[in-house]
Amino acid sequence: MESKAKKRENKEMRTGFTTGACATATTKAALVALITKEEQLDSTIYLPVGKFATFVMDDCIIQPSFAEAATIKDAGDDPDATHHALIKAKVSWSDKSGIYLDGGVGVGRVTKPGLPVSVGEAAINPVPHKMICETAAEVLQSYGIEKGINIIISVPEGEKIAEKTLNKRLGIIGGISILGTRGTVIPFSSSAYMASIVQAISVARASNCDQVVITTGGRSEKYGMQQYPDLSEEAFIEMGDFVGFTLKQCKKQGIEKVSLVGMMGKFSKVAQGVMMVHSKSASVDFNFLADVARDAGVTNQELLDQIIGANTASQVGDLMVEHGYDEFFTILCNYCCTASLKEIKGGISIETSLYTLKGALLGKAGKDD
Repeated sequence: MESKAKKRENKEMRTGFTTGACATATTKAALVALITKEEQLDSTIYLPVGKFATFVMDDCIIQPSFAEAATIKDAGDDPDATHHALIKAKVSWSDKSGIYLDGGVGVGRVTKPGLPVSVGEAAINPVPHKMICETAAEVLQSYGIEKGINIIISVPEGEKIAEKTLNKRLGIIGGISILGTRGTVIPFSSSAYMASIVQAISVARASNCDQVVITTGGRSEKYGMQQYPDLSEEAFIEMGDFVGFTLKQCKKQGIEKVSLVGMMGKFSKVAQGVMMVHSKSASVDFNFLADVARDAGVTNQELLDQIIGANTASQVGDLMVEHGYDEFFTILCNYCCTASLKEIKGGISIETSLYTLKGALLGKAGKDD
């Protein structure tokens, strides 16, 4: 009989919608309500992915000079920080012609260069911006209206939600970004995270950072900041499991020096040339770690057997510290540098630092191409 876990894996994941799609739908509902003076219970829009989608409105308020509509974002089965966020659009008449779009409460404001939105503007990315304005223009045209309008997108809980995102690091202050290139969210997609890495590197370059520190998570980033106190905040980039992708993007965008900071588990994989270090993508090779130990001078077979039979890479690190084989970590760091340079075919300087879970520096090495 198929296990419950297997059934869950085989079950088709539910697709959700982007903040950009939600903002477009609420804009259309609010604008139609402003024109017709009739409450809009739902709103159907055409998505960039090439299909129509209908959004249920959570609220619709109509006043003489403006209308406001809101919907609750459904991210489907994607673990999105904005899942269940209330997305609002307020539309009012303008004395000027044309369509004016801006962000209100809970929509971030860009403060650093390097993003697809200019400094000072609301963090409404180009595709959602286009979706909102084009949809509004179509509604005005369908009703034969030539008056100008103001559109304000807001997310009441946006500033709180933004604390769970990379927005502050990217220089987006005061709330979330209105995002999405497809209109839909693919469950557990890595594309959004990879896009954030590209943006983070762009911000670093725009901030004149020639060196960046790439880390696998918040803890290793903290250690990296302690190790490189003279670097600006923009120079620190969380790459997650996407080591190879991040290295290639650094080279592509002209970064001269990359410092990898992490711990035994994932960096023992990088040392072997594994550049996607998620636990499901590759497991720790304890025979490889035993070979590194031999390179460091370990000859005791009992200790080598302990390494091969270890449960985690961290456990191997503890064994090396316990027996005084500090050279093990330098060799492992050198392997990481060599594998990284091979992955991107050289062209930049790379160094690697290995830490314990508690923040003790185990080893460091660097290589220039």
